[in-house]
Amino acid sequence: MSYDPNNVFAKILRGAAPCIKVFENQMTLVFMDIMPQADGHLLIIPKESASQIFELSEGAAAACMLTARKAAIAVKTALKPPGIILAQANGSAAGQTVPHYHIHVIPRHSGVFLAPHATQQEDMEKLKQLAERIIAAWPECDESN
Repeated sequence: MSYDPNNVFAKILRGAAPCIKVFENQMTLVFMDIMPQADGHLLIIPKESASQIFELSEGAAAACMLTARKAAIAVKTALKPPGIILAQANGSAAGQTVPHYHIHVIPRHSGVFLAPHATQQEDMEKLKQLAERIIAAWPECDESN
């Protein structure tokens, strides 16, 4: 899967497509998945152009994982799920649907149905409300955690 500079995540990074932003730093962006598998499903992307982990620099990979850790802590604090999945797919055969490296942070509750990947768009107001809760919890996962 070669990098397509017109993929939706590249457009989000350029400001050419909208997102519900949760966090941003110099190397990463965190936003709500508009087709979530569970309430609070986040995506972490590097600002570096790489379609898969094999093309990603070590610095961008490290930055993504540090941001994913903070995102998972913020989701756990805000939404109180008993479990969280961190998922990352490389190539369409693995289920990757956007050719820009990304990590999924998916809250999990026992016995609660996990929606299929990228199948149904969620209500934007609901996503904004979830984002507000996660953003409010973000300072609690600062450097001390």
